[in-house]
Amino acid sequence: MRSKNEPGGQKRSFIERARRAQIIDAAVRTIAEVGYPNASLARIARTAQVSKGVISYHFDGKDELMDQVVISVYTQIGEEVAPRVLAEQNMERALRTHVRGVAEYALAHRERMTALSQIFRHFRDAQGAPRFDGSQPEAIYQPMEELYRAGQRSGEFRDFDVRVMAVSQQATIDAMFEYWRTHPDHDLLAHADELGELLVRAIRAP
Repeated sequence: MRSKNEPGGQKRSFIERARRAQIIDAAVRTIAEVGYPNASLARIARTAQVSKGVISYHFDGKDELMDQVVISVYTQIGEEVAPRVLAEQNMERALRTHVRGVAEYALAHRERMTALSQIFRHFRDAQGAPRFDGSQPEAIYQPMEELYRAGQRSGEFRDFDVRVMAVSQQATIDAMFEYWRTHPDHDLLAHADELGELLVRAIRAP
């Protein structure tokens, strides 16, 4: 077998990544269109215009594919929002930029946010419990905690438990998106701006 470090291996690796991305995108479109319960691997394969066997080659079943959809969306949000946050020198503006940034991402990628919501609501583990039960991976909290610490060091933010604040901020963002999902005409950006102001006021130094 040719090593992936050799030119042929690199080419195959690129093709495999592209194929996985194609399948993930098809899963997003299928779930957004017909809902998670109806998004079978066969239906996702039709959307991707590949055979079901191709999906099985790249993913160990629907569960792994759904995990990768979630990771893909969160990764893309981070890649789009993080540079804007890091460009801010003032930590209050950085916090507001983060909240507004994720809202702007959602408006630009409503299909992805719909798929994410469907997965969170319907994806169950082998015991029938929600696969995503409200807990978030560490990668979600850590950047927010670093922002808070930077604000504490600069004197902009008061002393507080950064993990408690990170959990609270993520919960309010999740609630914002859920409300927007059920009220499609809701002004998401105005909501995000108001939420950013509330968060800043909660942690601003006296």
